[in-house]
Amino acid sequence: QVQLVESGGGLVQAGGSLRLSCAASASIFSISVMGWYRQAPGKQRELVASITSCGTTNYVESVKGRFTISRDNAKNPMYLQMNSLNPEDTAVYYCNARLRIVGELENNYWGQGTQVTVSS
Repeated sequence: QVQLVESGGGLVQAGGSLRLSCAASASIFSISVMGWYRQAPGKQRELVASITSCGTTNYVESVKGRFTISRDNAKNPMYLQMNSLNPEDTAVYYCNARLRIVGELENNYWGQGTQVTVSS
């Protein structure tokens, strides 16, 4: 089955930076919206950042000014640049997208998650 694959997570000290990437396992026809979610231990999953097909971005208040969501183009990997990380950013980060794979109708897809750990 088609899936999204995240990479770029890891361990970083407070104040450091990481860049997460997400790629689809099949050719993308179009993207309506894509985003990054995160889930910390014992907490519910939250939407961190999203970007629409026209490039409009939105961020949860806690990451504004520190995180940037972007994509190279409609068919290539998308990214989450995370700067000035703090321990509260520690979570599993998930890529999500509502898109059309070539030859398929629009659907919602999730990645398996990548761990981001920020030490103090």
